[in-house]
Amino acid sequence: MKFCITGGGTGGHLMIAEALVEAAAQEGHEAIFIGSTSGQDRKYFEEHSTFSHVYFLETTGVVNQKGLKKVKALWLVLKAFFASRKILKRHKIEAVYSVGGFSAAPASFAAISRFIPLFIHEQNAVEGRLNSLLKPFAARFISAYNEKSPITGYPVKEEFFKSARVREDVKTIIFLGGSQGAKAINDLALSVAEELKKRGIKIIHQAGEKDYERVQKKYEESGVEAEVYAFTKEMPSLMSKADLAVSRSGASTLWELCANGLPALFIPFPHAASDHQYHNARFIVQNKMGWCERESEDLREKLLSLLDKNLQSKSSALLEHSSKDVAKMMILDAYRVVHD
Repeated sequence: MKFCITGGGTGGHLMIAEALVEAAAQEGHEAIFIGSTSGQDRKYFEEHSTFSHVYFLETTGVVNQKGLKKVKALWLVLKAFFASRKILKRHKIEAVYSVGGFSAAPASFAAISRFIPLFIHEQNAVEGRLNSLLKPFAARFISAYNEKSPITGYPVKEEFFKSARVREDVKTIIFLGGSQGAKAINDLALSVAEELKKRGIKIIHQAGEKDYERVQKKYEESGVEAEVYAFTKEMPSLMSKADLAVSRSGASTLWELCANGLPALFIPFPHAASDHQYHNARFIVQNKMGWCERESEDLREKLLSLLDKNLQSKSSALLEHSSKDVAKMMILDAYRVVHD
């Protein structure tokens, strides 16, 4: 079967695309990718990927644009729509899977116009505007946050499951500021560093490339040993060493922590579209699997209050909630829908 996987812009969307193409290849299917020249799409798939062909069309986000910029953005989407129609026809695509993000629009609308089944994965607890628009036309709409979803779960790499374990006491904390760094999380880590040292708690800290030097210098000045990274691809092994995480609540990181059984204090990015990071984290809190605090709250006091807690119930709940092979289930489901 021939799939087209489309969408991206940010790492969260693209990691789902990567999981889907790997699952498709394992099941003996071919997949192409249609993304954008904007965002991180090229960074992920231009040089090395499992896709048989990759296409990067000139598009930008539409929702946040105004005036002539919005008109130009819509014009680019229209041009990319016609280009996508030709690509889908050329490769005889039988199903299109959208992983969300602005770059999913052209190929998704092209699929509908060609009567090719469209499948959508919504990565956040709050539906994106494009996904909400396309939902009525989708053969399947998959969401890890909706119990009525045909498939519940989130595509996570196998490495996070392999190193999963039940946590009990806090011996090591990992602070996750993301690739760009989150100053609120970095400052929180620095504010508790000496207290963590007194308690014998080890620190792992991904500070982000922009804030790495400042954070590293502050640790040195305070005499606190910490394992500090600007950016790292060794996240599965680093998470496996930790007992508690302090993190943003972007969907991919949230579900990786879930798969690993690593409880977290989530501090949502306050400027995320539709406040989706807060709602992602609230899903975890409502299911009694972790904690969430706004940046405006007393983060230091909240974190210190968690250090003496037994984490076993939350860690076990995370492992029970996570699902392996979600990407494989999504591909098999799409195959059945198309061929039944």
